[in-house]
Amino acid sequence: MNKAFVKESTDDDDDLEAGLPEVPAGTKNYITPAGYERMRSELLHLIDEERPEVVKLVSWAASNGDRSENGDYIYGKRRLREIDRRIRFLTKRLDLAEVVDSSRQESVDQVFFGATVEYGTGDGEAHSITIVGIDEVDLDLGHVSWVSPIARALLKAKIGDQVTLHTPAGPEPIDVLDVRYPPPRA
Repeated sequence: MNKAFVKESTDDDDDLEAGLPEVPAGTKNYITPAGYERMRSELLHLIDEERPEVVKLVSWAASNGDRSENGDYIYGKRRLREIDRRIRFLTKRLDLAEVVDSSRQESVDQVFFGATVEYGTGDGEAHSITIVGIDEVDLDLGHVSWVSPIARALLKAKIGDQVTLHTPAGPEPIDVLDVRYPPPRA
């Protein structure tokens, strides 16, 4: 069968974008203001800059004749599909997003969404994480999703509390040492 008649992707692939987990059923897609702005700026960049450039390239390559062996055309069409898939994904996620400004948190000694938490483990090591939305996870920066096991264990705990983290190796007690929130935005 000719490749032109084969559907390569579906809208269902959008939720699998970048290996991100789906938003848990019955919950909102919580996101920090900074995360929302990053996603929004990426979406606008794709729509206003990157997609028009690729469309120009594909149009130019198509005007060169035989498309079956035209690398610029084939690559350009593939890149255009990737851009369109990312645009659909970002649009869906931003539509579902519930922006939570944690800088307005009143109970600053308790762990809620957006908090940076310093905690100690049983072996005496101190760790620091920031609880963010599922679209903002970056383990290199210590940003973990609010649906992750560590965040679930820490949510609603207060400074000085000991909570239990359930790990594959078994339950592990952790102590909440400090809770910080970002300063209020101007």
